[in-house]
Formats: sequence, structure tokens, C-alpha cells
Amino acid sequence: MKKLCAAICAALLLSSVPVPMMADDVTLTSRDGSVEISGVLLGYDGQFYRVDTEYGVLTVDGSGVSCAGPACPNLISYTADITISGEAEIGATLMAALIEAFGMSENYAVTREESAGVGPVYAFYDNDNPVPAARFTIRQTTSAEGFADLLGEEADMVLSLREPTRAERLMARDAGLGDLDAVRQSRVIALDALVPIVNADNPVRRLGIETLARLYAGEIERWAELGGEEAPITLYLRDPDAGFGMAFARDVVLAQEREISDRVLTKASNIGVTGAVEEDPFGIGIASFSRPGLNEILTLTGDCAFEIAPSQQAIKAGDYPLSAPIYLYRPAIRLPQIGRDFMRYLRSPGAGWVIQRIGLVDQEIDEIPFSVQGTRLANAIAQAGQEVGLTELQRMVAAMDGMRRLSLTYRFKGGSTALDAPSRSNVALLADALEGGSFDGRRLKFVGFSDGQGAAALNNRLAARRAEAVRRAVIEAAETFDPDRVAIETEAFGEALPMACDDSDWGRRINRRVEVWVE
Repeated sequence: MKKLCAAICAALLLSSVPVPMMADDVTLTSRDGSVEISGVLLGYDGQFYRVDTEYGVLTVDGSGVSCAGPACPNLISYTADITISGEAEIGATLMAALIEAFGMSENYAVTREESAGVGPVYAFYDNDNPVPAARFTIRQTTSAEGFADLLGEEADMVLSLREPTRAERLMARDAGLGDLDAVRQSRVIALDALVPIVNADNPVRRLGIETLARLYAGEIERWAELGGEEAPITLYLRDPDAGFGMAFARDVVLAQEREISDRVLTKASNIGVTGAVEEDPFGIGIASFSRPGLNEILTLTGDCAFEIAPSQQAIKAGDYPLSAPIYLYRPAIRLPQIGRDFMRYLRSPGAGWVIQRIGLVDQEIDEIPFSVQGTRLANAIAQAGQEVGLTELQRMVAAMDGMRRLSLTYRFKGGSTALDAPSRSNVALLADALEGGSFDGRRLKFVGFSDGQGAAALNNRLAARRAEAVRRAVIEAAETFDPDRVAIETEAFGEALPMACDDSDWGRRINRRVEVWVE
């Protein structure tokens, strides 16, 4: 008997060491009886079977086979089950709202129940069918537990406030779940930001990131040291071992080789932090941009007089240094059709409206006109050194004139040309827009910028290489895009347009970027 043939049209070897979800056997037989595959059923998505066979894990098109065995699904009353595990607070707000809005947009009747110790479960019903067409479960855990659930095949997606660790990526690869860093397996679904907040009566309105790190390391104890009143400072923070608290500890305090002080008072939720600062005239907290409470948000400053205040535009463009992307990770395993529809919905204007309603920053591509970029140009002129003269600035202004900056910005790991996680997601966003014809008949220009460390000529060459690397990544991701529909160019201006001070790691990271301009 033939072992494999064209009748099994979607067989795909994914892993030789699977982690079975079920312990039941099935036998899949082609319609003409000439092909037979037996093994342990790992899953069925309404169209495809995943079976652990002697050949490894195979994905088989259900339309070409019949199934026999105790684990065979009931094809008449099939329900697509999708489990999303990760950050509890975001799952309870953002993800719950997105799932409910998606169901309604697809004309399903949507019900919600609470599963004790797990989280909300949404069931989608079609017409008068008593069997749900789909069931979405939100496991309210943490980013770390979400990745553990994915590795243990207890979740189909991970809702995370961080990238997977190297160990998590390796375990996912070894389990046949693919590369979690791949563009098609990771997605930024929304953006928030970490913002320092103080009581509305506190006169302090600006702080540097280095000062924030010293504050939370316990090195600054009184407001008078910051231009405020002669009073002790009370520090509030979310749990530094999870969520936004972990992001702040990692990206601000630990990044400057300091440790969180034991004087910090931790709160279980964002509202716990904002409420404490509202009641404490000498308190400072780290909250989410989307929910600062009745407090004042501090502007971030640097020694070179740059100021960066959080705004929807600055966060979306990645120009605000404490942006907090909300990631959704999935394995390299085919989702049920409704799961694939949900992933497409997350890029729709309808999802963007839900995200904005919650107070988060959506992923819609905005165009920023040249006329509102005066502050950037003024800073460029003020910071221009001997190596970046007036001629280069004039060349840059001439190139920008008549063009609009897209809200997509690409930044890099360290001093390399490797994109960071939000930028990889932006590659997919722009690729989808190109495939959809959003820029047909227009001109796109990928423009590279650098920090000011080193010789200007060398920085300009590095910026040009980065611009070309981003252009190439976007074109490769836009598989169905016809390059003749859009004029695509690259340009580089090196250190000519700084966004932040070059005297800090975070400032240099903000300055190393590739922007996209459109005409």
C-alpha cells in the first residue's frame, strides 16, 4: 500500500518529537482506499487533521480522507476551540473586547461565561444551532505562563508584554512550534506606554530616564533634589516580576545596572498605582499611558534639552522611549478557519476602533504631514555639529518637502541591522498594506538615520544599509505585491535628525531608525 500520495495534499512534517494532547488512535484513509495513515490525533481544526505518525507530525486535508478510530471528531457538531493565555489585565480588557467585537462583526450570537480559575470563555453561535461554532477561552495568567501554556499545547496563542526569552524560543522550535521571532508568528496588536505619574499638586513636571532609574534604585529620596518640596518621595510600582512592572524594571532600572529598591511599594494592578498616587501628594508611580488616573504625566527629558512627552503619535511611531507593545504570539500550526479570520480582524479598522476605545494605541498606519514636523527640524538645527552642516540639513529638508512620514518606524537590536520585535511586526503591517494596494501609484522612501556616535560619514553609510535592509525585508514579506505599482526608494541622512540625546543608551536607540516617507 502506498504510504503517501497526492491525495493527502497538505501533509507537512513539523516535528519528530511531538507533545501529544490526546492518547487516542485514528486511521485516515483516502477516499479511494489507496492511502492510509495511522497515529495519535493531535488536533482537528474543522479542515485539517494533525496526526503524530511514524513519519512525524503530519497535517492532512480532511476533505480527502475518512477518519476511523475512537479519537475521530464529530464533523457535524464540531466546535473550533481557541485558547489565548497571557497577561491577565490585558486579557480581561483588550482581548475580551476584541473577541466580542469580532464575533458580532461576523454575525454570531456571542455568550460569555466565567471559568473558575481560568478566565472568560466566549461562545459563538450561528443561527439557531445549539452547538457553538467556536469557543474562545482567555486564560488570565502572565507572559511567562502564557509561553509555558503554548509549549505545553494548552494554548493556541500567547498574549505577552515581552518577547519570548531565548530558552522559550529554543523550546518552541524543538517542539515543532516554529520560530516565535518570525514575522508571521508574532504580532503587535496594540501599543501602550509606561509613564511616570505624580500627584496633580506636585510641582515637578519633568524627569530624565536616568533620574527615574536612580529614584527607583533608592538613590534619590527627597523631592527637593528634583526641584520639588522638602518632602520624602514615596515610590509605587506594579509587581516588578510581571507585566508593566517587569518591563519598567528591565528597561529602565536594570538597563542602567541598578536594582529596584526595597523601599518601592508594589501594587497588584495599574489602578492600584494610580489610586495610591492620587491620594499621596509626595508619591510617584509608573502607570500605563492608557490609564493614568487623575494624575499628572511627567515629560521625559535629557541633558541636551530634548523633551519627549507621551502621545498617540509618539507612541505609534516608537519615538517615545518607554513604549510598551502588546504582543500576540502563535505557533507555526494552522489555526481553525475562525482563528485565521480573527487574526485578519486584528488588522482591521474595526479592531482599531476597539483598541482606541479602550485607550490604547492602534496599529493603523497614519501619515504625518511635513508641516507638523517643525520641532524635529528645530532640534536638528540646534544639535547639528561640525560634521552635519547646513548643506546636509538643506538636502534633507528638500527631500522631505511634499512628503508625509508614515507612523511606522523601524529600529534595531543594539548596533546591528537586526530589527527589534515591534519593527518586525511593522514589516508585516507595511507588507500587508502594499499587497492590499494602499500605496498604489505613490512613492515610498525608506530613510535611514543614526545616532551621533562616531564619524558622520560612517554613520551615514550604516544608516543607508539599514534603510536597504528594511526595504528588502518588507518586499520579501509582501509576497503578492507587484513592485511596479509603487515607486520604492531608499535614502540616508545619518545623524542629521536626532529624536533624543545621544548621551544615553535609550537616546541612541531612539535615534537609530528607518522612517518611511510617502508622496
